[in-house]
Amino acid sequence: MRIRALVLAASGAVALSALAVPSASAATAGPAVTFSQLKVNSGKNIVVGTTTTVTVSATYTVTKPANLNASSFQTGPVLYRGTTLGLNSDDLLGGDEPGTCTASSSTVLKCTAKIQFRPKGSDEDGDLLSSEAGTWKLGALAVNDADGMTWQGNQGTTHLQRKATLTTDASPEPVKKGRTITVTGKLARANWDTNKYAGYSTQPVKLQFKKKGATTWSTLKTIKSSSTGALKTTVTASTDGYFRYVFAGTTTTSPVNSSADYIDVQ
Repeated sequence: MRIRALVLAASGAVALSALAVPSASAATAGPAVTFSQLKVNSGKNIVVGTTTTVTVSATYTVTKPANLNASSFQTGPVLYRGTTLGLNSDDLLGGDEPGTCTASSSTVLKCTAKIQFRPKGSDEDGDLLSSEAGTWKLGALAVNDADGMTWQGNQGTTHLQRKATLTTDASPEPVKKGRTITVTGKLARANWDTNKYAGYSTQPVKLQFKKKGATTWSTLKTIKSSSTGALKTTVTASTDGYFRYVFAGTTTTSPVNSSADYIDVQ
């Protein structure tokens, strides 16, 4: 994958291309800093649809020598995949701007940053591919005025997920008690390569029911989506209430509950 960002140029601007990264032979020593307490999106999974850029917040702590001027370097969080964090990482994602830091002591900075995730349909800079959904490691980097760079990985993990959609349609309605109700639906997820939603096949999906006036749902059965993401099953009509399908999600795809469909049993 492209190294899209985050690499901070010595000028203070953010470079969105790997071309702005100092080469291994040219790079000087980076700032003598360490990172800790990195949290991206408040620890929640990052869910991206087909056309809209998703921006999440990150917080982290930078520890530095007391004699190192905080204005002499910039920092930012990154997501990466591969054995180690660095220019040779298999994948590297970061924000468009460096983090903003506030000193809490002469050696500790409390920082915040934004990271953008762009599916291909979001704008001309969109670069996410469906194959990149899944587990990403968390790390951070710092760059000083002399183009020196410090990397630190193994700061935790997050899941970058394709957004899922789910529908439910129960029929006939109304229906006589004891008759058969057919519940159909479809499970789909964002395809970052085509900017469309496509059926998610052979996934376990729960059919749930909530009696009219009740506040809790009961699981009636679990079925699997077809090769096109279609769902279909039958139940016996017993009382007025609501049906819905529920998908628990996977590493690559977000969980989702369908809207409820009401059935009048006579």
